[in-house]
Amino acid sequence: MSDLTEYQDALGRDYVLTDDAVAKWSRDWTGIYQWTPLAVVRPASTAEVASVVKIAGRLGHKIVAVSGMTGVAGGASAESCVMVSVDRLNQIEEIRPDARLAIVGAGVILSNLHDAVDTHDLVFPLTFGAKGSACIGGCLSTNAGGSNVVRYGNTRDLCLGLEAVMPDGSILNAMTELHKDNSGYNLKHLLIGAEGTLGIITRAVVKLVPKPKAYATAMVAVASLSNALTLLNRVQTETGDKVEAFEFMPAEYLEKLYQLKPSTRPVFETKYEVNILLEIGSTILTECTPNENGTIPLNEQFETILGTMLEEDVLLDAVIAKNEAERREIWERREAAAEVQLSTPPLVNNDIALPLDKVASFYDEARERVSVIVPDAPISTVAHLGDGNLHFIVSLGNKYADRHDEVMSLVEDVVLEYGGSFSAEHGIGLSKIPSMKRRKDPVAVATMRAIKNAIDPSNMMNPGKVIPPQD
Repeated sequence: MSDLTEYQDALGRDYVLTDDAVAKWSRDWTGIYQWTPLAVVRPASTAEVASVVKIAGRLGHKIVAVSGMTGVAGGASAESCVMVSVDRLNQIEEIRPDARLAIVGAGVILSNLHDAVDTHDLVFPLTFGAKGSACIGGCLSTNAGGSNVVRYGNTRDLCLGLEAVMPDGSILNAMTELHKDNSGYNLKHLLIGAEGTLGIITRAVVKLVPKPKAYATAMVAVASLSNALTLLNRVQTETGDKVEAFEFMPAEYLEKLYQLKPSTRPVFETKYEVNILLEIGSTILTECTPNENGTIPLNEQFETILGTMLEEDVLLDAVIAKNEAERREIWERREAAAEVQLSTPPLVNNDIALPLDKVASFYDEARERVSVIVPDAPISTVAHLGDGNLHFIVSLGNKYADRHDEVMSLVEDVVLEYGGSFSAEHGIGLSKIPSMKRRKDPVAVATMRAIKNAIDPSNMMNPGKVIPPQD
């Protein structure tokens, strides 16, 4: 432990953790990946992060940066590494309503930012089930997606600027508040989605948007995923692109949810195969102010659209939330997805993206081809259907535990046949390294490796992640 003395001198003994104190940092959220770090250090400023990185460079230690520990791809695995937790970089430094931006530390918890900007009638529109523990640094490092991508984009689209500590301990100041800055390579975008392999993000300038004054939310059932795309396009057209979320929950997912959480109320009296959470939002006062009979025009428009589509047999059924409590109940079914889908290991966790008009064909073909090699293995899917991102989970059980790679490769085959990607929003980490080796364009991998070697020649930052090893 004498190697840790320099870290203790830089941060104080209380913020250099070892032995039993590192337990919460020694496994990922799924429990699939477990490790024993050399130490966990908890700097409280960018300057302290830089000091840690310089010390690690002198001592030859590898570094893994972590924030909320909510990853599911093994990106924080840190055997014998120094883990740099950014949990103390948790200041919301500024909220500037007129500019619609906030300046935040990498350790700010996502839901805390939501609460802070809500008082200004603004929204940071990134949201997903782990929002109560996921931090801004991790969201940026994985380019997290979530449920509102269909309207607002991924984390990358919500970041104006950032600050990062580079592998040599220097501090990159890219904290621009500009919407346009065409002054050379966009280093911000190089670091976003790099999963800490090129540097440690410490602060960010994030975009805010006006808070909708009203939401209209429903669960709807359609006959097929093709009908779902018709529904999405129709609602977008008739509302002026006001769709906030468009989430797919098939029958088998809901059945698994009801088994795991028996207190959950079924959505419909009838079982439907294709169930969609659909939400629209508006900031237009005339659409959100109750009229003389007490109803909100946005809700009336929503009911009219869905009613017409029911009459036309585009929809099979619809249940519209009458109040905020019913809206939250609808959302709770979707936000339980990670807990539900990952509850039956061993499994194949596919986080994939497809062109919107190819989702239905992929879904049918992938299920059929998987059933040939693992005939009775349950398949559980949920999807951010509005942006083509599917979480396609195959529960192998003990019977098929040795067929993980075969099933993963098969699903990737189908994904690529339909022009998709084997990784959408969870990152590469360790779990998708074989996929990168099998599927990523070799020139792209070589270019990424060249960038990594140029910026981090000693491979100090999050080694073994994102880029497959060279043959």
